[in-house]
Amino acid sequence: MDDEFILPATVGEITGLKTGALAQLRYMGRGPRFYKPTPRTVLYKRSEVMAWIEASANSGDAEA
Repeated sequence: MDDEFILPATVGEITGLKTGALAQLRYMGRGPRFYKPTPRTVLYKRSEVMAWIEASANSGDAEA
C-alpha cells in the first residue's frame, strides 16, 4: 500500500534522517509534504516521501 500514512520515525528509517532533521525541514518549508491532523500529530504519505527522494536524484554532472 503506497498511499499509507506513516510517522516521522518511519520516514527516518526510509531516508536515514533523524526525526529532528525532519522537523527542521518542515519548519523551513522543505522536505516531503506532511499532514497535521492534530496539533501534535505529523504524518507523511509513503508515496510522497518516495517521490521526494526520487526528485532529489542527481546526475553527477558538475556544473561550471
